[in-house]
Parts: sequence; structure tokens; C-alpha cells
Amino acid sequence: MALNVLTRLLKRKELSKLLPYKRQILETNVFHTHIIPKVQYSILHNQILKGTKLREIQSLRFYSVKTEQKKEDDDYRSDNSITVIGQDIPSPFVDIEASGFPEYIKTFLKMQGITKPTVIQSQGWPIALSGKNFVGIAQTGTGKTLAFLLPAVVHIKENKAKKGRGPIVLVLAPTRELARQIEQVAQDFNEQLGIRCACIYGGANRSKQAAQLQAGVDIVIATPGRLNDFLITKTTTLSRCTYVVLDEADRMLDMGFEPQIRQALEGVPLERQILMFSATWPKEVRTLAKDYLGEFVQVNVGSTELSANRNIQQIVHVCEQDEKAEKFTEIMHKISGLGFGKTLVFTNTKKSVDYLERVLRGNGWPALGIHGDRTQLQRDMIINKFKTGKTNILVATDVAARGLDVDGVTHVVNYDYPNTSEDYIHRIGRTGRQDNKGISHSILTEENARQAKDLIEVLKEAKQDIPQELYDLARSFDITKSTEKFYKKKSFQKPYNFSNNASKRWNRFRNDRYY
Repeated sequence: MALNVLTRLLKRKELSKLLPYKRQILETNVFHTHIIPKVQYSILHNQILKGTKLREIQSLRFYSVKTEQKKEDDDYRSDNSITVIGQDIPSPFVDIEASGFPEYIKTFLKMQGITKPTVIQSQGWPIALSGKNFVGIAQTGTGKTLAFLLPAVVHIKENKAKKGRGPIVLVLAPTRELARQIEQVAQDFNEQLGIRCACIYGGANRSKQAAQLQAGVDIVIATPGRLNDFLITKTTTLSRCTYVVLDEADRMLDMGFEPQIRQALEGVPLERQILMFSATWPKEVRTLAKDYLGEFVQVNVGSTELSANRNIQQIVHVCEQDEKAEKFTEIMHKISGLGFGKTLVFTNTKKSVDYLERVLRGNGWPALGIHGDRTQLQRDMIINKFKTGKTNILVATDVAARGLDVDGVTHVVNYDYPNTSEDYIHRIGRTGRQDNKGISHSILTEENARQAKDLIEVLKEAKQDIPQELYDLARSFDITKSTEKFYKKKSFQKPYNFSNNASKRWNRFRNDRYY
């Protein structure tokens, strides 16, 4: 036990600076790192280190991949806007049949009807199979779920994992909807390859989830809060978890889950592989990667800057606040005239969801709404009706902005414009997925003047038409800010004091000898 604690301490950056150690790296199929501390205290040496060897820390290269760089690889990356940062980068899997996957994975993909990988999958799969820590930056709807689940299955099968307490693979997601979405993909592995999966999240029956964990699972998909609840009560453990995925890492940090993420990562073994997937690459995500991934390979598909999917036509409407409901009805009539595919309507408040649901149903449009006050059972039933086409309109808060992968969403309407451009991009990203076309409508009023400038930048980057009213809205905000700044500065100026100034003026004639 003490030996295990010492090994963990020696791997920390803070202690490694104090205790000199020597590393020997043997370049074979797997590399071994021997940490030999030179502790001067004889008691520690005699009781812990004498006659013992610290355990070997092995990489997780559980399946061989080719690392030769070819001109064809560079051409493929250039054609698909792939930027790779790191060393010994494996060749991308352009063709599944010619890839390095085992036969049971190829058979699985064939049964799923998948013949060609997406861009993030083609470069992400070989890196994950090589055992390297990995950061993938790509837009929503690019197939990131299979990019980390397929190597996870190989990791489980090739290591011949036996039943035991705690999962071998952990996938963390920011919302229940995203966790359930990942679970649906993972269930296919359970049916065809015998991979046991459990999805744990808040708002659902806790005892049922606890029973699943205690029965033994291979993959756990979890939201950070509920996972830490089970870890604190020792319902499960991460002592066997050697493959960790942080999906939508930027969103988890935005939602304040960083303490829970760090707490969970402290419980996984040192011999772990961590994969992070994110739509953006902000400072907070970089810090988390630096703290826990060490050396990693980063793959950027497109730009790491904030950008919207160019398959989406973005239409912006600027109106007065009291005209907002009328403008929304006008947009819905226009959408229904185009054939009325599946439409997602986003608002910022639960109250607005209930209001719009009543308005739409009152006009004869089949609409349902979800938000945080609806039970998980209600949310699941509503989303299922939307997916199967029993209802074509879903009104939601940002609980549906990420992880809702529904085929056939042709339109996204922002009744309330979100607080940040990141949320805007994720909202409209529910359409235009998998190279399909989509249309988004966003309603802005004077209350959204603060976000107008950022929206203009997003529209410019995506080469979209920008209405003059949006420029005027951004300009009005700049004028308002300048005016406020001027009056604020003026209010802090000291008033002109004639008496003090007069005394200073005559002081030069003052003779200190007479005072």
C-alpha cells in the first residue's frame, strides 16, 4: 500500500522537482519507465524501498499501428484541413478494410453500414490505438463518439479484461442528453461484442444505477456530478480504469465541472490513456490537458478558433422586443411552407419554453418542449417522439444544445439569442450534420446588442450574408458604451475649487519669516 502511494507521489510534478530520479526508456513495442528515487532518509529507505522494486509504468500501446510518414498522408491531411501536433503520428485510416483494426471491428462497422470514416475518425483512430494521449478539436456532428468508442472496445478486448469491480473505460459528458446519446451507440457493442455498458447521470433512479455498477461493467458513461456521488459512497471505483474520455471538455468546464473532473481523474491508475474531445480550444481546456495528459497528440480538424458549420445557412432577424412573438410566428410560417422538416426552437428560460409550446400548439403545429424541470422520463419520451418524427417541433433550453444527435433536423430557430457565441454555434450545430444542409434563424433585439459584434465575426468567418440592421445594432451598443464611459469618467473628476486654488496662487508671496 505504501509502495503504491509513493509511486503516485513520485509521478506528481511538484514532488518530482524535489526528489531526483532516473528514467530508463527502452524503445520496444512497449516502453518501460523505472523510477528510482534517491531518498536520503534511512528509515524510509529501509522500510519501503529496501528489497523492493517500484512497479513498472507501461504505455497502453495495445494494438500495433504504422507510423511511417508518407506523402499520401500529408496530402490527405491537407485536403481535409487536418493539423496534427505531436511526434510519431500514425497514418490516418482512409479505408476501413485496409486499416489496422482487428477483424471483429471491421465486421462490426460493416454491420453498421459504415464504409468510410469521418475526418476526425480517420486520424483519431490510429492515434488512440497507438496508446497515446489524444486531444481532438472538431466541430459538432463530425462522428467524435465512434472516434473514441471503437478504440475503447479494442482496448477492452485486446487486454482480455475480466469481470471486476469498477469500469475499464470511463466516458465523461457534460449533460444527461449527451450521456444518453453516447450510451445508445455503446449499446450496439453490447449486443454484438458482449461489451457491458452503464450510463449514470443525475435525475434518474440512483439505486438502479448503483446495481448496474456493482454487477460489473466494462464502460461507464457518466456526468461528473453523479459519478463523484458514486465514488464518494464507494459504490464503484476507478482503480481498473485505464481508458478515459472527456467529451465536450469545453462545455464541462463552462458548466463548472472542473473540480469533479479533477477529483475523478485522481482516482484512475497511472497507467491510463486519456482522450479529450472539444469543439473549441480555450485556455481552461489547455490547462486541464497540460495537468493530466502530459505528452499528447493534438488533432485539429479545421480551425481551433470559433467557427460555425458552413453547411448551415444562417439568417438573422433584428426587431423590437414587442415584435418578437410576431416575428417568430412569421419564421415558423415560412419554415412550414418549405415542407416542415424537424425544427429545433431554442430559448434561454424554462418559462419561454412553456410559452412557445402553448403558442405553437395553439396554431396547430405539433410541438413539445423540454427543460431542466421536466423529469428524465418526460425528457426521454419527448426526445424519442422528436427522433421518430411523431412530433416535428422541439422547443428547448440549452439542455438540447449539445449531444442531441437527431437525423433530419432541417431548421434551428433561436427565439432567444444565447449569451455566448460558443452556445450559438452549438445550437445551430444541431442541423447541417454529416455534410447535410441546414438553415438557422436567430431573432435579436436591442437587449442582444452586446452579442451583435461577436455574431458578425461568426457570420463573416462562415461567409454568410450580414444584414445592415445587425451592423446598426452593434454600432448602437458601441455608442452606448462610449457614452457611459464618458459620463462615468466625468463623474469622477474633482470639482473646481476656487478657494484652494486662490490660496495656492498667493502662497508664492508668502514669507515664512512672518508666520
